[in-house]
Amino acid sequence: MTNARAAVARRADNVGTVAPGGSGQPTLQQQIERMRPQIARALPKHMNADRIARIALTTLRRTPKLGECSPESFLGALMTCSQLGVEPGGPTGEAYLVPFKGEVTFVLGYRGMAKLFWQSPMAKSLSAQVVYENDHFEWEYGLDQRLVHRPSLAARGGPIAYYAVATTVTGGSAFVVLSPEDIEKHRKHSSFPNGGPWRDHYEAMAKKTCVRELFKLLPVSVELAQADGQDGTVRTDVEPDALDAPGAFVRGELAAEQSPALPAGQGGDAGWPEAATPGSGSAH
Repeated sequence: MTNARAAVARRADNVGTVAPGGSGQPTLQQQIERMRPQIARALPKHMNADRIARIALTTLRRTPKLGECSPESFLGALMTCSQLGVEPGGPTGEAYLVPFKGEVTFVLGYRGMAKLFWQSPMAKSLSAQVVYENDHFEWEYGLDQRLVHRPSLAARGGPIAYYAVATTVTGGSAFVVLSPEDIEKHRKHSSFPNGGPWRDHYEAMAKKTCVRELFKLLPVSVELAQADGQDGTVRTDVEPDALDAPGAFVRGELAAEQSPALPAGQGGDAGWPEAATPGSGSAH
């Protein structure tokens, strides 16, 4: 290896170093390695602590600004991912670690929300879609609500709506339709509307917004309620059981108030209130 390549490799390995100047403090990479037993305790049984640690290290190298944030917030966000059973960063899009004002904010991804929904025994189907101007799209709220979407196979045009729809094994169903203006309102209420996943994964974040609104109408599991509560937060502790009790969390992503999700255990048809906003729309 040439001297230049060796120097580049050393710089890559040192991303996220915490106060190395003779202080004896471990680097962030070393702290991640030391956290593996705690990560293993927190993870669901079907997930692997070594994989989560590798993904965290890769994410740290690919996003150097994460290494400039407080180590406590990075490790806290990593522990939140572990407890919820979602992968941080990477190709899955289950969760994002976003550097913001010197702290790492945990942001739940659309796929992470969907993953947690599918773990519920009530779940039968879940879909979030983008509607384009040349698609056939009809929807109507009310006593006889309906949703029809036939995507065009060519020249679909620009997006005109976003929606999420879910059904349960009991036969219940619900859907939410949002306009591009609605999505923009949610984006602008974010602490980083022009950065992070809103910049790099706009469509996924728009779908996530629809799913979040939809989940306000659904009976949710404990895991999903916990995930929604941690979304957009900064965490500074790494205790594996901290999600079960109030901890050192700071709301980071969403500045607007969010309506509380329905408590766990409200299953059956009683957990499916009718959509509260009557109206109709159609596009062809």
